[in-house]
Amino acid sequence: MKKEILTITPKAITRILELIQGRGKPSMGIRIGVRTRGCSGYSYTIEYADDVQPLEEVIEIPNYKVCVDPKAVLFLMGTQMDYVDEKLQSGFTFKNPNEKGRCGCGESFHV
Repeated sequence: MKKEILTITPKAITRILELIQGRGKPSMGIRIGVRTRGCSGYSYTIEYADDVQPLEEVIEIPNYKVCVDPKAVLFLMGTQMDYVDEKLQSGFTFKNPNEKGRCGCGESFHV
């Protein structure tokens, strides 16, 4: 049984669809990755995707695709992507079982 790289909650899918539809130009979906940044080492990246790059993992959502950067797969294995919209905070959140800790501001993590 293959372990999911990334699961996306219904709230996150709804927000992704809103962002893509509000972009103002055609889009194939979004791309999720990880880059070196922040005081703890890594941060998640989300950007619009106009095509699927070689070796990317692709997750199908209604009418669009979520591409996972191949360099991020090991960091994201088993992660759940959600979207929160609260009084003091809104944005995508990642529940990542590979994280060993986060920085104090919550913007970066380490594995």
